[in-house]
Amino acid sequence: MDITPLTPKGKQVITSYGGGQFKISGQVYTTSILVFPDRVTIWDIKPNTAISLENLNVVLEEEGFVEILLIGCGKKQAVLPPKIRMGLKEVGIGLEVMDTGAAVRTYNVLLAEGRRVAAALMMV
Repeated sequence: MDITPLTPKGKQVITSYGGGQFKISGQVYTTSILVFPDRVTIWDIKPNTAISLENLNVVLEEEGFVEILLIGCGKKQAVLPPKIRMGLKEVGIGLEVMDTGAAVRTYNVLLAEGRRVAAALMMV
């Protein structure tokens, strides 16, 4: 029995991660990325850079199109300043912070459910 979730055609499905890369809908990325259901954007953030509303500006511009943002912080979950959660909440975006592996898996599940999800993924 095949239990692979059905994902609508044309959506950005993350098929693998790790070893310094992400593979999304057949395309390989070797940097941190922002994944939306319809596109992938390079996320210009380094592993030791603090996550801020400024470096999440691309997501903030999606007001009304993104209902939940998953942040994958690399190998370990990180604690973000409350200001980030509040800033996203002001524009109607919920936030979940986890390690990158958990964020990748959660993104794919929410995408398959048809949710308006985005993922900010730091390289592992």
